[in-house]
Amino acid sequence: MFKRNTASKLKIRQGKLSSVIVLIALSIIWGSSFILIKKGLESFSPGQVGTIRIVFAFIVLLPFAIKHIKTTFKYHWKKLFFLGLISNLIPAVLFAKAETELTSSLTGILNSLTPIFTLIAGALAFKIQIKSKQTLGLMIGLAGSIGLTFINNQGGISSFNFYVLFVIAATILYGISANMVKAYFAEINSAVLTSTALLGVGPLALAYLLSTDFIYRLSENSATWYSLGYLFLLGAVGTALALVFFNKLIQQTSAVFASTVTYLIPIIAVVWGIVDGEQIYAFHLLGMAVIIVGVYIVNKAK
Repeated sequence: MFKRNTASKLKIRQGKLSSVIVLIALSIIWGSSFILIKKGLESFSPGQVGTIRIVFAFIVLLPFAIKHIKTTFKYHWKKLFFLGLISNLIPAVLFAKAETELTSSLTGILNSLTPIFTLIAGALAFKIQIKSKQTLGLMIGLAGSIGLTFINNQGGISSFNFYVLFVIAATILYGISANMVKAYFAEINSAVLTSTALLGVGPLALAYLLSTDFIYRLSENSATWYSLGYLFLLGAVGTALALVFFNKLIQQTSAVFASTVTYLIPIIAVVWGIVDGEQIYAFHLLGMAVIIVGVYIVNKAK
């Protein structure tokens, strides 16, 4: 009995450790995605950047999806298509659109709202109870994001920045999709889940991409190919591989725990922004701190 209990405790500790390792790896991968979006926008439109990202992710995971067309995809295709839209295609375009007027580091900071909207979506649509302390955390986190909407690229106070809403919309969709994974797809292998979700939206993204001047831009100058290379990293690693890890993390833990990857994402995004010459001001850091405090309270009160 003692040996059994010891083995059980060791297994639990190993599981927790592996979850933390995956969480750190995800923060590095996704924290780097905002600078990759920025590099992609040097040659392509926001719609093209978003769909190129999805097309690459779709191609990388296509072998997994093909094996499960007649099983997982056939029986769940409606939910999988919806999941692909709200966790992949639409947010990819929204983030690219946001970065036409926001720095990559500020976009990464605002992405920290994901756990907050994960909790709100869980309460509204998935019957998750919100505690009073979590309500306080929600209010603090949202206050931080509202404050950031009035800070310009020079670090001063200005009028409302409409482009912040694109990031907020994307994080709302992330919150809904995280709850969907936990509620409907907990038993499906994470690689299968991610690949079949992309199977529904990948062809849609490709059709849109080919309807644009994408081919012409590739032939226009060699610099475009460098941007395409950055977007390949974004799609293959930052989307395909990362989503497999993220969905696995949700299945092993909870949607809210998995979404706490956003604690470290803004730090990585800010570091990359500074390396690329972006200016980070005190108000930006203050807004980030307020959001993270809100997220911390939300998760601490679980």
